[in-house]
Amino acid sequence: MTVRKILTLPDPVLRKKSDKINKIDSNIKSLMDDMLETMYAAPGIGLAAIQIGVPKRVVVIDLSKETEKKTPIYFINPEITWKSNSNSSYEEGCLSIPNQFAKIERAEQCKVRYLDYNGNKKEIKAEGLLSTCIQHEIDHLNGILFIDYLSKLKKDIILKKISKNNKELERVIV
Repeated sequence: MTVRKILTLPDPVLRKKSDKINKIDSNIKSLMDDMLETMYAAPGIGLAAIQIGVPKRVVVIDLSKETEKKTPIYFINPEITWKSNSNSSYEEGCLSIPNQFAKIERAEQCKVRYLDYNGNKKEIKAEGLLSTCIQHEIDHLNGILFIDYLSKLKKDIILKKISKNNKELERVIV
């Protein structure tokens, strides 16, 4: 397993729509293993393949705490089939938008159909943080970032901070 580089804004790859996977082979399983390792190293609770530059419809999620046993969930070609009418809000962040957070409102519950690590068809009903995380990661597969749910003003403030941080990182002191 390899820890891969996580793409960050303003990388245009993050806005690409990911392709469906037609065959689950050793390359896809290796990708999922790398994604999980990368997510744990970051650390994060969810990662979409596009965030490491691979435009495939693959997501890994693990909501377990650092001290708990790891319980990863692998989603291949995830598709939300139902969302509740009631919403909940979480302070969301994103590994591709480091150190930026905002309260985002999403469906409190959702059902998602997907293939697991071994290609078995699955469907789960998620609620709370898992529901939010699934929706956040599937958005990545469609080129959508959590900041797209913000008002223009709030989004512009975050983009300005990111731009400023990127410029500071470009400076070299010799």
